[in-house]
Amino acid sequence: MPVKYLKETPSQTAGPYVHIGTCPSAAGLNVRTQEKPNVLAAAGTAERIRIEGVVLDGSGTPVHDGMLEIWQADTKGKYNAKGFTGWGRAVADFKTGEWAFETVKPGATPYRDGRQQAPHVTLLVFARGINIHLHTRMYFPEDEAAHATDPVLAAVPPDQRHTLIARREKRGGETVYRLDIHLQGDKETVFFDF
Repeated sequence: MPVKYLKETPSQTAGPYVHIGTCPSAAGLNVRTQEKPNVLAAAGTAERIRIEGVVLDGSGTPVHDGMLEIWQADTKGKYNAKGFTGWGRAVADFKTGEWAFETVKPGATPYRDGRQQAPHVTLLVFARGINIHLHTRMYFPEDEAAHATDPVLAAVPPDQRHTLIARREKRGGETVYRLDIHLQGDKETVFFDF
């Protein structure tokens, strides 16, 4: 009997319904409305910061249905520490495309070979039209000395490293870091495949 091979099926993108399953309250569904997956730091945390931005397509238009996930260490550089999971999810505002996380600034962490990495957060970007999430990082501008020895940043061409460095500002008493993520074009953010 001859062997029959199945044809490859088309790739699936995140689709327009990703929010229904992952963040139903953002999609207007009245379930799990008490969840705030974009808030990683408890109220009253002294080191609390805000990370925000917009995901922009190749023409510079905000991606209104984007979703981001964050993975980070705590202030001491520990992952999945007691009282701080280091994981969160933020949905872009459907009108402005803005996304935000309320978290803490992470400490430095070891790379897989033991070298020290500069403080950073890992961001995964999901959106309609993206077959596999995009993986990037955000570094903090005040850690410039640590950037010079970070093994991941060292692998990025020098003229593209700025796409991974957030802008810092003070808003009232709040420290805000902004990183706009460009999917394509002249300002394209560096994405990783690891």
